[in-house]
Amino acid sequence: NAFDTSLSHSIYTKYLKDFLTVLKRTSVGQTYVPFSMADTAGTEVALSDLAGKGYLLIDFWASWCSPCREENPNLVNMYNTYHEKGFDIFGVSFDNKQDRWMGAIKDDGLTWTHVSDLKGWENAAGKLYGIRSIPSNVLLDTNGVIIGKNLRGEDLQAKLAELFPAPARKK
Repeated sequence: NAFDTSLSHSIYTKYLKDFLTVLKRTSVGQTYVPFSMADTAGTEVALSDLAGKGYLLIDFWASWCSPCREENPNLVNMYNTYHEKGFDIFGVSFDNKQDRWMGAIKDDGLTWTHVSDLKGWENAAGKLYGIRSIPSNVLLDTNGVIIGKNLRGEDLQAKLAELFPAPARKK
């Protein structure tokens, strides 16, 4: 809004305003933005089916993304550690080839719900959340409110340990 008025008709100004709107809508403290997409079996799955039932990590990734694949063992470990306590993952793939997407899920042992529209960088959910690079993620609390973004490795481990403290040991 503070730009010179001569720039108000620029496509770049419109692009920036639109992107800022997406970033505000998906910032920490905001309620999740709903979407639905086909899972690996072709069945439509809504984010609302999982959001609000526990802590949920929306993980944006792709089979061809090396940093994503390198993070997957950490996600598997966190899922195995905290799933029974109320943690889930909702994988959103930026793949455009179903066989590669399905192969990566199998090869990496990713046992949680996965969806994709197989449109690569044009992924509809990615656009809703303003995803410009992967891996990216959004962590929702038990009410569907965004409480973290782009938590990976030790940062994700620390956040989950904070959310699911170990029970005190008896002396």
